[in-house]
Amino acid sequence: MKKTIAIIPVKNLENAKQRLSPVLNKSLRADLCLAMLEDMLRCLKQVPELSSTLIIGNDPRVAALARRYHVEVIEEKNESDLNSAVTQARSIVKNRGIEQMLYLPGDIPLITPRAVQQLLNASGSLILAPCEDNTGTNALRCEPKQITPFCFGENSFALHQQQAKIQGNKATVVHSKVIAFDVDTPEALTKLKSQLAHAPTLAPCTAKVTAQIFAPIKNIPLSNKEIHSFIENSDLNTLMLRAATLRDKGHGQSVSFSKKVFIPLTQLCRDVCHYCTFAQTPSHLDQPFLEIDQVLKIAQEGAKAGCKEALFTLGDQPEARYSIAKKWLSERGYASTLDYLEHAANAVFDTTGLLPHLNPGLMTQKDLSRLKKVSASMGIMLESSAMRLCEKNMPHYGSPDKDPEKRLKTIRLAGELKIPFTTGILIGIGETRSERIDSLLKIRTLHQKFGHIQEIIIQNFRAKPNTKMAQHAEPNLNELLWTISIARIIFGSNMNIQAPPNLSPDALIRLIDAGINDWGGVSPLTPDHVNPEAPWPHLAQLKAETKKAGKQLVERLSIYPRYILNDLVSPPPIPIRWMEKSIAQKAFALIEGHGFVRSDEWNAGKTIHPPQSTLKHIRAVPTQHPSKRLESILIKAKKGQALTQVEIVTLLEAKDNDLTHVCLTADSLCKQACGETVTYVINRNINYTNICTYKCQFCAFSKGKGSENLRGAPYTLNTEEIVAKVLDAQSKGATEVCLQGGIHPLYTGQTYIDICTAIKDAAPNMHIHAFSPLEIWQGARTLSMPLDAYLKKLKEAGLDTLPGTAAEILDDEVRNTLCPDKITSAQWLQVMESAHRQGFKTTATIMFGHIENYQHIANHLVAIRSLQDRTQGFTEFVPLPFVHSYAPIYQKGHSRTGPSFREAILLHAVARLAFHTSIHNIQASWTKLGHQGAKAALMSGANDLGGTLMNESITRAAGASHGQETDQRALVSLIKEAHKRPQQRTTRYDHVNTSTNTQDERIPITLI
Repeated sequence: MKKTIAIIPVKNLENAKQRLSPVLNKSLRADLCLAMLEDMLRCLKQVPELSSTLIIGNDPRVAALARRYHVEVIEEKNESDLNSAVTQARSIVKNRGIEQMLYLPGDIPLITPRAVQQLLNASGSLILAPCEDNTGTNALRCEPKQITPFCFGENSFALHQQQAKIQGNKATVVHSKVIAFDVDTPEALTKLKSQLAHAPTLAPCTAKVTAQIFAPIKNIPLSNKEIHSFIENSDLNTLMLRAATLRDKGHGQSVSFSKKVFIPLTQLCRDVCHYCTFAQTPSHLDQPFLEIDQVLKIAQEGAKAGCKEALFTLGDQPEARYSIAKKWLSERGYASTLDYLEHAANAVFDTTGLLPHLNPGLMTQKDLSRLKKVSASMGIMLESSAMRLCEKNMPHYGSPDKDPEKRLKTIRLAGELKIPFTTGILIGIGETRSERIDSLLKIRTLHQKFGHIQEIIIQNFRAKPNTKMAQHAEPNLNELLWTISIARIIFGSNMNIQAPPNLSPDALIRLIDAGINDWGGVSPLTPDHVNPEAPWPHLAQLKAETKKAGKQLVERLSIYPRYILNDLVSPPPIPIRWMEKSIAQKAFALIEGHGFVRSDEWNAGKTIHPPQSTLKHIRAVPTQHPSKRLESILIKAKKGQALTQVEIVTLLEAKDNDLTHVCLTADSLCKQACGETVTYVINRNINYTNICTYKCQFCAFSKGKGSENLRGAPYTLNTEEIVAKVLDAQSKGATEVCLQGGIHPLYTGQTYIDICTAIKDAAPNMHIHAFSPLEIWQGARTLSMPLDAYLKKLKEAGLDTLPGTAAEILDDEVRNTLCPDKITSAQWLQVMESAHRQGFKTTATIMFGHIENYQHIANHLVAIRSLQDRTQGFTEFVPLPFVHSYAPIYQKGHSRTGPSFREAILLHAVARLAFHTSIHNIQASWTKLGHQGAKAALMSGANDLGGTLMNESITRAAGASHGQETDQRALVSLIKEAHKRPQQRTTRYDHVNTSTNTQDERIPITLI
């Protein structure tokens, strides 16, 4: 083969990819070009037939990249002429005796070594490879003397063929899809992003940059000027795809809505907006305001219909215009409409528990402060920042409250008071695209300062009869889609962007495609009083349309998850919170760990049947594939690959059909690991003291100051009493005693050593499973011993294994609130690693459903797996649902009511997926789940039921109603009802041969 050099001309990066300027700023275009060039160089390094590579260019970034790959760079003499650059390269290689040159542009991102070899191996002296439409030359192989002059650019493929013919050369054409692929248009950019998302190793550098291009807005420093450049962007589909990609990064598969009831407190208003039919004059109303009993009747009907939100709609300060309004308020003891609103919202919340959302118009700081106490959230539509819309013959003329500066001031004041706030714009009332962008940017500026804008509404104007704008043209669908996409690009991935579904009922899927993640409030009971001509879609229809768009409809509260979860995990007291305590307590009780509405009313530890809505998904035969995002995670889990935090969060969000797939996959992996066998141990819990110096906010077992408010009296068992319980357990067939207690102020590390010694002296064959990492840490500290040395002492005294309790959530953001004086996550892991190093086997646990969110759970699972990969010391993983009833943190109104049943079962399944090939056993706690719940867990990845637990005290102290002990016969029956085979085990999971284990009789599955 002839000696061949690759020639890569690189234009000045400052002017590169101009056709992408509508969607990419200059910096990102340069980054993209550099990434594609680097992938080209990586590719060429893998082609041994090439003798060398030469880059022609004059950009210092290109030169730096070339040096990294040991590639020669020649400075381009004429930076604006690509042809002269290649001509320059030819003269260089001719002087070096190079026989053949291969021209390749630096922006062919999908090129492969095989494609390059195809060019080199093609027969003929002149080889051409065209672009996708056969107009341009994307690659050219020739001898240095053959082509004169070069003619790259428009129609270059035909010109090169013609030139070859004139010179008597035959051109061989090589058609290659990867060489033909150019990235010169927004459509090509989105295609590239899609291809590299599935196969990033094809072009890793380019894949990284395209990921940044389609990343959240905070990673794309677009200036206001660059945002305004989108005004002339004609490629709506590309814009929508970019917006949808942003949305997916922040919200995944979820599209939310709030089930609400409208309460039109008054339709009087001092403004006269030219498009409004909500505001009426007194002569058209039976009464100026709804009476309080009318308000409560609407709210009560809404609560019965399953609503969680009471949306108060009303006009701005009607008493300033209508004497009848002022009189009505005065006669009832109210100084203003806002006084009455405060009273009405408080009454609705106290009577029905509905969370008020208030839209009263302009407010002062004092108004906002007092209304915050009776509402979960508030809002005011900016509509437009264009003051000209308030001029004569414009829609806001005669409406003093529509002054944009006044409305922006209200939004700013809400931010100062940390009020979760809704705002947005109304499009199609005479504003320009530029003015829409200005409006959104002004909102963004306030949000960047205060972080309080929970949603942006993009509302399209609808012409209504009997208004001054009845004949005004409505914005077309493309205008709405463009504005939604722009809003998403401006606010980024995490903002909630909403478009009312009743105003565009035939375009719901398109709205999702444009980047929304929320439908707003939808009422099953009352009409949209602002747009009465547009009925709400039925929730079943909304769910179906959302599903067609590849998304999942989820219910939220009037306050969005971010703000609820922030208050939930923040340690009280803090100066200002997003919600008042009474509002927060109600909100906490209504949500799951992702901040959306609970899927059921089940509670851990209560003797109530699990909800059929979840059970049916656990035992269902799926008729549909899982969502694409979930499917790839399930495939990864089946291979035993470590899941990331983001992937675990996705699993924890699974509902409906996705929930079925997660549970089925977990059950399948469980069968691979354990067959049909479900194990249990006969054991006794010995809680030797409930006196504790720590103040864990979840614990209703420990006693200290104020213990009289909790269950039971303080106690301490002496060594003789502990041994007596051990001997009693031994006589009843127990193979294990599990010892845990509070951190007694008089206990030292020697206390735990003495307990072990006494038990082994009295019952040498009894397995001692004892002392949480907190007790180990405390014991070592009191004796001033290193962990390893202290654990060795305990082992010599007879300690056999350690329980992995005191873990709660291994994320210090949670622990700082939940158990601030307890050991940290790192210290818990340190104790466990030391124990494993000393030869101890231990369990691992998680307690969930209190103040954590799914990211915290994911962090916990990743931390456990990481340690297990190093030590292989964990025998089992035990999810422990939070039992809330008597927990101090719940009684203070600062926690959830435990996980939903969906979450409780799902975490067992997710644990199986996350620990596949790592931790063999997943245990279901019957004391928390109850027998029926435990059976469901056994069909969702769990293979162990723990112990019979004679005298279990900790769960009972927290308010659980399940029995203190389940005997062997009951556990065996429970396992058979789950269509599994029971097997008694030891603490270390060795089998115990008993008559019950040889029985293979199966009982049909019953999950009710």
